[in-house]
Amino acid sequence: MQTCKIYNASGNALPAYESATAAGMDLRANLAEPVTLQPGERQLIPTGLFMELPEGYEAQVRPRSGLAIKHGITVLNSPGTIDPDYRGEVKVILVNLSDTPFQIQHGDRIAQMVIAQYQHVQWQPVDSLEELSETERGAGGFGHSGKK
Repeated sequence: MQTCKIYNASGNALPAYESATAAGMDLRANLAEPVTLQPGERQLIPTGLFMELPEGYEAQVRPRSGLAIKHGITVLNSPGTIDPDYRGEVKVILVNLSDTPFQIQHGDRIAQMVIAQYQHVQWQPVDSLEELSETERGAGGFGHSGKK
């Protein structure tokens, strides 16, 4: 398990894994007063968290399934990426896709964060498409495998 430095200016509990095999940790809103997301509106919600991720790791900010299915609230740039050299406050872009206003209070769980390892690649330019290996899938995408 990696160690990650974190500063918490929110007064909320630190993000934590809620079960032994959970991949994500909930992020909570850090608000001086409630925020209401009107239908179709998006807002940047602060968490009060500042962190130093180890090199080779990123934090992915993702929607919470309960907020999405029950209220139509989701993370707009999902997944949002927090790079290991970022030192600013972690904030979440939320959008209300429902037809009902939604209020966010200080301490509400607004998103989940997954810490993931990544690698850099080095590009090897080729002169033609024929130099790319063929696969069974080929260029099929966007629903090419069918609905059922």
